Amino acid sequence: MPFYTYILKSLKDDGYYYGHTSDIDNRLIKHNGKKVRSTKSRTPFVIHYFETFETKSEAYLQEMYFKSVEGKKCLREKGII
Repeated sequence: MPFYTYILKSLKDDGYYYGHTSDIDNRLIKHNGKKVRSTKSRTPFVIHYFETFETKSEAYLQEMYFKSVEGKKCLREKGII
């Protein structure tokens, strides 16, 4: 089963949300259904970017990297955010 690290973009405030999951489509439905406390005031979201991994731990580590100063700098340099 694949795991994903994803970046959502809020169409309300143009901000980003970083996460990881094993079911990216269902996770987007939960975010947009206001079932995720940290994002319910910022809906709707679209999937802006994602990467696929073989393990949950790899996906989680990539999420933590994206949230770091170095990771955000890398995402900006690549034009992802």
